[in-house]
Amino acid sequence: MTFSQIPQLLAEALTGHGYETLTPVQAAVTESEARGRDLIVSAQTGSGKTVAFGLAMADELLADDALAYASTPLALAIAPTRELAQQVSRELEWLYAKTGARIVTCVGGMDPVKERRQLERGAAIVVGTPGRLRDHLERGKLDLSSLRAVILDEADEMLDMGFREDLEEILDATPEGRRTLLFSATMPRPIEALAQRYQTNALRISTVGENRGHGDIAYKAVAVAPSDIEHAVVNLLRFHEAETAILFCATRDNVKHLHATLVERGFSVVALSGEHSQNERNNALQALRDRRARVCVATDVAARGIDLPSLSLVIHVEIPRDAETLQHRSGRTGRAGKKGTAVLLVPYPRRRRVEMMLRGARIEAEWGEAPTPEAIRAQDRERLLEKLLAPVEVEDDDRELASVLLESMSAEDVAAALVRAHRAAMPQPEELLGNSPEARQKRERPGFDDVVWFRMDVGREQRAEARWILPVLCRRGHVTRDAVGQIRINADQTYFQIPRAQADQFARAVERTARDDGEYEATIRIERAPDTPRDAARHRSRDRDGPQGRGRRPHGNGPRSEGETGQTYRPRPTGGRQDRPGGGGKPFHKKPKKSW
Repeated sequence: MTFSQIPQLLAEALTGHGYETLTPVQAAVTESEARGRDLIVSAQTGSGKTVAFGLAMADELLADDALAYASTPLALAIAPTRELAQQVSRELEWLYAKTGARIVTCVGGMDPVKERRQLERGAAIVVGTPGRLRDHLERGKLDLSSLRAVILDEADEMLDMGFREDLEEILDATPEGRRTLLFSATMPRPIEALAQRYQTNALRISTVGENRGHGDIAYKAVAVAPSDIEHAVVNLLRFHEAETAILFCATRDNVKHLHATLVERGFSVVALSGEHSQNERNNALQALRDRRARVCVATDVAARGIDLPSLSLVIHVEIPRDAETLQHRSGRTGRAGKKGTAVLLVPYPRRRRVEMMLRGARIEAEWGEAPTPEAIRAQDRERLLEKLLAPVEVEDDDRELASVLLESMSAEDVAAALVRAHRAAMPQPEELLGNSPEARQKRERPGFDDVVWFRMDVGREQRAEARWILPVLCRRGHVTRDAVGQIRINADQTYFQIPRAQADQFARAVERTARDDGEYEATIRIERAPDTPRDAARHRSRDRDGPQGRGRRPHGNGPRSEGETGQTYRPRPTGGRQDRPGGGGKPFHKKPKKSW
């Protein structure tokens, strides 16, 4: 394949790297109208942007298909994170390998003295992060006087991360005649202002289609119970068995916890977050490239710029904060024409928010449930048969050992042992709670199909909380915590359930303890509720909307509507007393009546 619009040395590098055609953004920056001009390029993550700006600046770096002479850098590429800067360097190294261009990478976390020595020896292209580049510039080790092209990669992210001052100081030190190539997945207002200040007659190029989800990424949304999220992650990893997968969490603590959980379950997993040193991050990425690890748990910033050719599965363990974060996370897969899958784990209460996010991002996701153990075992069976029936080359020693085995075991037993050995190496799938009617029925505690509602005269206004109310009910009613059902805390009242079979005994015990003036808790009135919380809310709403009280909340102690009832608590069916925090003090305080 020939690339007529590209310098010969770069065309040979592309061909040698397996390129048969240019991606849309790469073709756009090499068109005649784009040559020599400042560019504002909007392109999806994973669309080949790094090679694109490598091709775009070729006219400034090469003369007669040879590298122009310069004792100071001719091109400067700035990226928001260390990983992305290192990825840019690797891409430019193979692209410009035949030109003899020296490329120096300057990023935080690496030896700055070594970087300065490399800069002093001369470099045609410098790639780095804003903070480290600014440091070299202020120390007089980075000379930008001969610069012909400057590239800002992921410019929107750099501004979000607070690098505006660093970028402005670096750009102010560049000569006026240089080209400025601005690459960004989105174009918010701060990017527009930056372009207006540092670019002249810039050409806008956009390869972002109406459907913002990358065409090579299949989006799936999996609704799960909040307590099932970790189990769903395990089952997704087992179901897909991706060559490489990345799991996104919101905080470094969550990364640490999920990493430990997956290690315990037998996955080969590494972690990437802000608490890891540069050496640890490099080792983690190398383990993924060497296939010594197959799963990476990371935060958004730590995973920025990661490019792993074998990455085919992205799992959003925690919901992205916005559509742009969703796009950047998912863009780690489905790159260079390869297919990928992005899965969002959606707790049931947050489904509406995710649906709005997907709709705003113009992404169509297939909704479903997490894989069940049965589905995983079916997948395992197919993969195992395919793997074991595939032809393999064996040594003479292998055949000799096989003969010994067949002398002492039947062929069926040998095959069964082989299957068992393969299955033993696989982490076991998890049983999920689910949200089907059958699952909800299974979660119902026995004995609570027929209950009596009681109420007590404390609520949120008295700082009541379920963890303090439950021990009070146990002591006043002489019952265990297993005998208390739902607890609903309203503004000034609390409703709770007692099984009908124990209701009379509970009421008598409460009446006896109410006569004990030595107990502070005896001042809390507990009685049978005349109706359920739902009925009480309905009556209160009708009274409020009546002709005399329309628009006003009537006086009294009735509960508010269900939308305002606050907490609904279902105690866990386990034994043991739930003490107050700190072991002392009152669990809540009734407001004293004013007397004036």
